[in-house]
Order: sequence, then structure tokens, then C-alpha cells
Amino acid sequence: MKNAPFRPFETTLDFENSLILLREAVAGADDGELYLENSQSESLVFDDGRVKNASFDSAQGFGLRAVRDDVAGYAHSTEISEKAIKRAVETARLAVGAGGGTLADAPTGTNKRLYTDIDPITSASFADKLDILGEIDAFTRSLDKRVVQVTASISASHQEIEILRPEGTHLRDVRPMARLNVSVIVEQNGRRESGTAGGGGRIALDTLLDAKDWQDKAREALRVALVNLEAVPAPAGAIDVVLGPGWPGILLHEAIGHGLEGDFNRKESSAFAGLMGKQIASKGVTVLDDGMIPDRRGSITIDDEGTPSAKNVLIEDGVLVGYMQDRQNARLMGVEPTGNGRRESYAHPPMPRMTNTYMLGGDTAPDDIVADMKDGIWAVGFGGGQVDITNGKFVFSCTEAYRVRGGKVMEPVKGATLIGDGATALNNIRALGNDMALDPGMGNCGKAGQWVPVGVGQPTVMIGGLTVGGSAA
Repeated sequence: MKNAPFRPFETTLDFENSLILLREAVAGADDGELYLENSQSESLVFDDGRVKNASFDSAQGFGLRAVRDDVAGYAHSTEISEKAIKRAVETARLAVGAGGGTLADAPTGTNKRLYTDIDPITSASFADKLDILGEIDAFTRSLDKRVVQVTASISASHQEIEILRPEGTHLRDVRPMARLNVSVIVEQNGRRESGTAGGGGRIALDTLLDAKDWQDKAREALRVALVNLEAVPAPAGAIDVVLGPGWPGILLHEAIGHGLEGDFNRKESSAFAGLMGKQIASKGVTVLDDGMIPDRRGSITIDDEGTPSAKNVLIEDGVLVGYMQDRQNARLMGVEPTGNGRRESYAHPPMPRMTNTYMLGGDTAPDDIVADMKDGIWAVGFGGGQVDITNGKFVFSCTEAYRVRGGKVMEPVKGATLIGDGATALNNIRALGNDMALDPGMGNCGKAGQWVPVGVGQPTVMIGGLTVGGSAA
């Protein structure tokens, strides 16, 4: 059943009265907005031949913000009513104090639509989703007798937002999200290993529920598991590393991307603070954050302050040329907002966040890059990682990696962790492949307790002298 569209100013709020209250909240402030949201999410998990979990969540509320200098007052509520907004005004005004601010210009409008407004939750029936999950389980088990466990999941969400600004600008966005994942555990001679594949984007469920799509994911998850079944302990030490295209861009996202967000640089807590216009990476390295790629997981038509999304160049030919900005940090740094003001929900204030962050490709064939390695690791799959924004130091675990000797790909290795820092890694990039690819659509980014969907990407990249942590003698 299709839900009625979220129209708070037609159902529960009077537009003019809401505008009056918002203007009261931001009188004497530099910026502010009323952000309203309605969202639903569904998750189905089929594990080991049965339904393990089925959940549905619905949330609705507003957030009211007033910004003065570097201080923001923020109040939120699950109750969308004039009475609740009046209470929120009192809290938000605490940040304004005696006032004296000049209200920032409104964001420019946009007529672009980067994704469908079809609700992926209702685009397929609950029964059909369960049937598909059962088919995935049976199909994956039929591929190889060593499969001992299959976990398949479907998740979907539908978010509707409205933003009212004090000059009267009224913006709206409808954001779908869908994802399908398959995880496999295989066993041979008492040894068990796992593999995972999945993806999605701001799409309806049709593509993901198509047999060809989920069968490809099942085969890929099994392939990774079987590779790991043959893997030997990874070596340890400082060696050259080649990163595969696509999802390995998560290292770029974590080790470098966060350090290029405006708030960290304004507060000079980033390893890249004060380096605008400086050479911070090898020649040929160009990094972008692009929220305008149609249907991608990290794309947003407008950000959560109403600024249209943009294709922002961060590093150009190795030179730092831009940071990702929300409205507050852009104003304080004397630059324009870049469409990167994002929040997890109405209960959270916006901050500078990445969208789809990727490195452009070069002109070298990927096979030639690997062939140039005398001794190293070829890492094509990544799991979790940690990074320290202040110095860019990172630790990432590989889920699929291979030893390279004399330019030839040899045995798979397990337990490999990549250790280094973003600034050094950027300057030690020795080759860029001509195979730039985006990830399949499975990234989430955490910052200050908030989670938002993101995308990553890169070509095959050779980095010299990374430290690899492993257990091989």
C-alpha cells in the first residue's frame, strides 16, 4: 500500500505561522532553518534457511536550528506541531544571545532530480521479498557443496524531508534507498572462511530482486569465501601495496576524505589544515566529492541545509584545492558552501560530510601496475578500519588480498592489515590505473555519532612502502 506523501504544511502546520516562529528563532542570528522529516525503513534477514529478523521502523519529527558565529542552538521533537516549535524556539535562541548577526543568503535553487521518488519499501510485497531471500539461500547452497551457511538480507528506506528557511525559501526532497547483501560461510577439512557481496543505491527494489543481479552477488560472495579458504597468513613489514578499483576507495574516504571536511580544517585539527594550494599528493592524483551522480548511495539532490549538491574537486593533480563545506563552516572560512551539510535525521544538526568521494583514474593498465611489483600485496577487498583525523593515521583490514612476487599474482593471504597515514600515502602513490570504478553501493560513514550513506571509488592504485601487519613468520 502506498503511503500518503509527507506534507506537514498542508496537514499539521500553518506555513505563515511556522515562518514567523522560525524568524523569531533566528532574529539576530547568522543562519538557521526548520528541518522536517518523515522516514520509514525495513530490514529482512534470512539466515541459515529461515527468517532471522524482520523489522519495520517509522520516524517523524523536526529540528530547529539558530546559528550565531561558531555556536549553534538546536532543538528537535517527534511532535510536529506549532506548540512544539514554540518550545524549540526558546532553546534555539540560547545560541543567538544578544544577536548582532547578519542572516546568510539563501541557497540557490535546483530543478535537478538525481534519483527516483518511488518508495522501495512498497515497490515489492513482503511475501515477494521473503520468497527471493529463500531463493538466494537455495541457489547459493547449490553452487558448492562446501557452503555451510548463507545469510541474505534486504534493506530499504524512504525518507521525505522539507526545509523552511527564514527568508521564506521552502525546499523538499524524497530520498529512496535499497540494498541487498549475501554472505557465505564455507568449510573444508575443518576450516571455515567467509565471503560477502552486496550493493544498491537510491533505487527501487526491482533491479536488486532481479535474478541475474542477486545471483551475481551470490556467486561473488562464494568466490571470495573460496579464495579465503586457500589463503595463507599475510606477511608483515613495509612493502608496496596495490589497491584494487572500487570499494578499496574506502581507505581514501577514511584516511583522506575526513581530513578534507571543513570543520576539521577551520578548527585546525586536520592533518591537512593550512595546506590549501599546496602539493599534498603525487602528481596526477585528483580527488573529488560528487553528490550529483544519479542513483548512487551517497548522492543527494540537496543537502540537509537546502544547498544543491555539487561536484567538488578537493585535490587536483596533487594540489589541495578545496574542502567540503556546510553553510556554517563555509561562512566562518569565507568560502561558499559546497552542498555537504548532512545530518542523520531531524534529531541531529548538520555538519560537513562526504557524499561520493573518489579518485580519478590514470592511463596505466591495471595488469601493468601489478606486473611492476617486485614484492608486495594486491588488496582488492576491505573490511573495517580506523583513522585518526588529527594525523591521518589509519589501520584497515583486507578481506581479499594476494601476495605478488616478481610481478606475478601468487597465493591469497589472510589477516593482512594496512597501516599508514593519509598524507604519506598520498605522496607515495606511484601509479594510477585506467579502471576507475565506484563501489557497488554499500558504504555508511560515521562522524560525531551520526551515520549517513556514502559512496567511494578509485582506480587500481600502487602505493609504495605501506606497512602491512600480518602473522606470517
